[in-house]
Amino acid sequence: MHSPEAASLAPGDVLVPYATDPGWTPLFANAAAVVLEVGGTLQHGAIVARELGLPCVAGIEGATTTLSNQPMIEVDADAGTVKVIAE
Repeated sequence: MHSPEAASLAPGDVLVPYATDPGWTPLFANAAAVVLEVGGTLQHGAIVARELGLPCVAGIEGATTTLSNQPMIEVDADAGTVKVIAE
């Protein structure tokens, strides 16, 4: 996802943007987890995810192209990993 205006997120989906800014915040309400292509613990998306209690992994190069169309992925924020579990 590259634009919050063009994005839709069903409840339980994983939000996979390149990066976020305050315009993305409404999409976090439906997210089960967040995977950011760039950034770290102080990136906007990581901070919002932490405040909402959502698992978040940042700095996953190629996430928007690799993960966006996968039907099921596993996000392990404690380990900092993202895994495709169904294609």
